[in-house]
Amino acid sequence: MTDSRDFLATTRTFYDTIADDYAEHFRGMHTAKPLERALLASYAELVGAGGPVADLGCGPGPITAHLASLGLDVFGLDLSESMVAIARRENPGLRFEQGSMLDLPVADGALAGVVAWYSTIHTPVDELPALFAEFHRVLSPGGHLLLAFQAGEQPLRLDRPWGHPVALDFHRRRPEHLAELLTAAGFALGSRTVREPDTDLGESVPQAFLFARKPA
Repeated sequence: MTDSRDFLATTRTFYDTIADDYAEHFRGMHTAKPLERALLASYAELVGAGGPVADLGCGPGPITAHLASLGLDVFGLDLSESMVAIARRENPGLRFEQGSMLDLPVADGALAGVVAWYSTIHTPVDELPALFAEFHRVLSPGGHLLLAFQAGEQPLRLDRPWGHPVALDFHRRRPEHLAELLTAAGFALGSRTVREPDTDLGESVPQAFLFARKPA
């Protein structure tokens, strides 16, 4: 089995190194697409106001901020200290913490919602059952999960982005495989959405979105 410490350290170093360039390059892009905005609005309506929501792997915080604008009590968590620093600077009214999705600093059943927006894509496949079990643990009965990821089977190796001396694998997933893993972790699937790649944005593979719920 993959040693979690190895891939977590590699991922943390990668994003600590590129954080400023990443934040500037993707500024405004995450919520610029009509389908994505509609899915996030639907998710906010499902969760409803009041219960806490965690945006896991939040990066510089655009999805956290967008969910907050939709009325959710949301906080962000990211593995990268540099990403968390940018998120705090750019969203001073919101809470951001550094930590790992595989070991969340959250009590059992404490969350009404979990969002992992393109943030499970660096987790090796043999770690996914443990990751989804952790999501299930922190959600309250009836709580909602939203996953966004690139659909496919072949990983993308990103080497020396913006000239920085780092590299990282971006894992693409088959939606039906993740649906099976979520079901095995105790979730009930609500919906799956797959859209074609937007070549104007440089996408080369379909984008997938899964809604799931921890049964009451």
